[in-house]
Amino acid sequence: MSNQHTTRFSLIALAVAGLGLAAAPAQAVDWGGYFRAGPQSTKKDASRACYGLNGPGLKYRLGNECDIYGEFALSQALKTENGAEYKAVLMTNFGRGGIDVDGSSLNDKMGMNQMYVEGKGMDFAPNTTFWAGKRWYGRADVHIVDTFFVDMTGVGAGATTIPVGTNGTKAGIAYFRADQDSTAAGAAVQPGHRINLEMYDIPVNPDGKLRVLGTATKGNFTGGKDGYGLTLQHDQKNITPLGNGTNTVWLQYAQGSTGLNANFGDMTKTSAKKGYRLVESFTWQKGVFGGQALALWQEDKDVGGVKVTSMSVGGRASYGITQNFKMVAEAGYSQKKPDGGSTAKLAKFTLAPTISAGPAFSSRPELRLYVTTAKWNGAAATDGGVPSTGAFAGKTTGTSYGVQVETWF
Repeated sequence: MSNQHTTRFSLIALAVAGLGLAAAPAQAVDWGGYFRAGPQSTKKDASRACYGLNGPGLKYRLGNECDIYGEFALSQALKTENGAEYKAVLMTNFGRGGIDVDGSSLNDKMGMNQMYVEGKGMDFAPNTTFWAGKRWYGRADVHIVDTFFVDMTGVGAGATTIPVGTNGTKAGIAYFRADQDSTAAGAAVQPGHRINLEMYDIPVNPDGKLRVLGTATKGNFTGGKDGYGLTLQHDQKNITPLGNGTNTVWLQYAQGSTGLNANFGDMTKTSAKKGYRLVESFTWQKGVFGGQALALWQEDKDVGGVKVTSMSVGGRASYGITQNFKMVAEAGYSQKKPDGGSTAKLAKFTLAPTISAGPAFSSRPELRLYVTTAKWNGAAATDGGVPSTGAFAGKTTGTSYGVQVETWF
């Protein structure tokens, strides 16, 4: 049996086992997840095309996702006689890089996002949550660009919701280990250790809370390097006049083998590699008018002094025409400039009449009929984030259209 078929069989077996637990009357099993899928084409007679620059926050996703993707979670809660509470989480995922290939394609990928247990209500630390396993951890994103600016995901263990003082401030500590034995420069995962320390929910102003997150990494192989990072995240609620919206600001720094997102970076990089990022994101809902906006600036300085500066600004707005029908539009502009090189530039716009579970910006499921158009320059084509071969060879504009469902549950 091939590795792919073995993986599928294992995941199916786990899912069936989880569903079996759901049938037992004494168990409390919850089911949740997310997926997106749908057909797409272009007026260039290409089967599909998406438009963005390579890098975090540089691709606006509405009507601009050339894949099928889903993640599906089972969680089971248990409360003991002494008052302690435990929860086991199992999440699988499915991905297909193209939306226009059949189910037998080797392009299909299945995996395990999360598999961990957490416990709280212990007699020696009643307010602290302890956990171990593989999990998403401490993530914070901007939905319209599908980017987690903080993402400590990995295999590890830790404690969170640790009370600090009496003003609601909490702390967390987590250790992660990467064991993959690929030591090639630039590998996605290399052997190493990572410590994440944070304090969060720090009340710094009315309806505003601060998160302070520190990261340390160390490569655990010949040539592996150290790294450090710091993230400041401020969340502000009840911003008027746009319907008491919410605003998040990230200020981030990383050097060496630490990534800007507080995870592992390239474990071979010395302290000469540095990254800086400032992100501002605002989300609102006023009546039937809702949306989300983003402004981003990032500078990456590699070993040898090579510097790349990126910026992005854009937003998505929705307007509920009826309870279950809304118009959604998204516009974004991104650029990326390497020292001594040409600036890659891309602008993108999408209009999407949408059937929705409700009129709000965040209401899901959404069934979208969309048209996306984009314009870019030659440097953007070289960057690799836009189509540049086949029907798009030598082109600097593109228009795509299709139907997509997106839902979370």
